Amino acid sequence: MARRTRKSFDHSPMLVFYELTRACDLVCQHCRACAQSLRDPAELRTAESKRMIDQLTTFPQPPMLVLTGGDPFKRADLFELVEYAVSRGLEVSITPSSTPLVTREAIARLRDAGISRMAVSVDGADAQTHDRHRGVAGSFARCLEILQDAKDLGVPTQVNTTIIPSNANQIEEMGDLFAKYGIAMWSAFFLIPVGRAEASSRLNADECEEVFARLFAQSQKQPYLVKTTEAMHFRRYMIQHRRDAVKDTGAAKVASPPPFITAGINDGKGVMFVSHTGVVHPAGFLPVVCGTFPAQNVVDIYQKSNVFRSLRDSERLEGKCGQCEFRQICGGSRARAYAVTGNMFAAEPDCSYIPKPAKGAQKCDVV
Repeated sequence: MARRTRKSFDHSPMLVFYELTRACDLVCQHCRACAQSLRDPAELRTAESKRMIDQLTTFPQPPMLVLTGGDPFKRADLFELVEYAVSRGLEVSITPSSTPLVTREAIARLRDAGISRMAVSVDGADAQTHDRHRGVAGSFARCLEILQDAKDLGVPTQVNTTIIPSNANQIEEMGDLFAKYGIAMWSAFFLIPVGRAEASSRLNADECEEVFARLFAQSQKQPYLVKTTEAMHFRRYMIQHRRDAVKDTGAAKVASPPPFITAGINDGKGVMFVSHTGVVHPAGFLPVVCGTFPAQNVVDIYQKSNVFRSLRDSERLEGKCGQCEFRQICGGSRARAYAVTGNMFAAEPDCSYIPKPAKGAQKCDVV
């Protein structure tokens, strides 16, 4: 996905996630959606999906569309929807489940339909670690096959990894493994206790900082970009430590590869999620209902919903997040705050940073 400069997220999101279906053949321990084997008859139909795509194009700055699930490949109209969205001028990516449905031929069809990127979830450096998380033997090998097929076919890829205590010690091994497949980005996801993940263990605040250090080192070493999902405080860490790296080693050495800091983007702030039945949330991991498509226009929901508007107001942040000089750039995970405390505006539960109240907020250059 190409970077786009945005002056504000008030009128347009950068990313819209559309959950095509909740059907999926994997049984992932941390599944947000509690995916199931059969499709829901209440899913938005093809014509409704196209109508929603049409509405997305009317944003002042049309967003990137991410087709997710469940497993998008469970939808027979997947390629039709990709082709339609691309024809309407949207940049489209997809997050398929690593199952036998993602054949080499299917990847070629996505390429021909105009897909911009395919994200493959890999949760370990070896089969034992990954397959235990995904609940299906052979899933790890399938992931690597998909990455290789995509590389061979010229389809840009990224790897998504859910970082939990049982794989946090494999950061370096995973980083080196993913480099072999020519990926464009590695996105490390930090667990939100929703869906099946409610019973899973997540990193504590100090462990997050330790993983941040290891991810930062990978961002300086690997040929691809490194970012986090639902760990907005990694932005604060990168800003602090890139400054130190420049002082220690010189700007030239740390300039490549560049950091990927999606400044200011957060749940409901630059992000919108549309469920398989048309229910709109600020993000997939923040299950607060903001509206419903097709009864409401998705542009109106994003721009006018009280929930969305509140989440875009950093003055609503409470506790140390509200006092933090990085609140414009970071803001803490609103999904994790809600899952842990029941309050969307509470302080990020898994951040150990103590704000410096004497300083003003850091400037936020939105990308």
